[in-house]
Amino acid sequence: MDCFTSDEKALLIDNHHLSISLSRQSEPPGIARCTPYYLPRVNAEDLNLMSEIDRIYTKCPFYGKRHIYHELRRLGCSIGIKRTCSLMRKMGIAAIYLKPDTGIPNKEHKVYPYLLRGLAICRPNQVRGTDITYIRLKAGFIYLMAIPDWYSRYVIAWRLSNTLEAGFCIEALEEGLMSRKPDIFNSDQGSQFTGKTFTGIPETNEVQISMDGRGRAMDNIFTERL
Repeated sequence: MDCFTSDEKALLIDNHHLSISLSRQSEPPGIARCTPYYLPRVNAEDLNLMSEIDRIYTKCPFYGKRHIYHELRRLGCSIGIKRTCSLMRKMGIAAIYLKPDTGIPNKEHKVYPYLLRGLAICRPNQVRGTDITYIRLKAGFIYLMAIPDWYSRYVIAWRLSNTLEAGFCIEALEEGLMSRKPDIFNSDQGSQFTGKTFTGIPETNEVQISMDGRGRAMDNIFTERL
């Protein structure tokens, strides 16, 4: 049984130079030494389909699940609409276009107002944004979370993860705030960014939190471009 989260596995591997061996670190939960090195794999068929989805989405980022499904069928791929949705969800992608506000927010997560409408970005550390995207690998994919400065476009901090757990986002945020703090930190309403642990960090550091309107990718345009 895998007793470690992806972040805990990374910590074990990153700390391999310490005096406590990886075998010793693995003893308390009673797991095999190789477990921390495990990364989930995607089967070859799904990987091929995801590569096609990535190609279609890169060319037409405004395509939703039905457009991508029909394009896959036109290319001769044996796939249904449900599987198309599942793979797109696994890749963390959705069509970029203005959508009606039909979603129901998580009542346990506070949603902050969008503070950047009409604001002139005229200096570094005025506004920073963040978003998550995916990167294809030979045998799967990983997620990238980056925090660019909206004025200089410099990437202040970034992290990679093989899951969409919030831990790698929190690490990048904490690193980004070790240098000079921004006035405003902007994100979408993804669960990684609306959780109390994540939002508590900028609040503690007296940084204003701004969140895009639901379905409004253009609200975070500089980060989307990155």
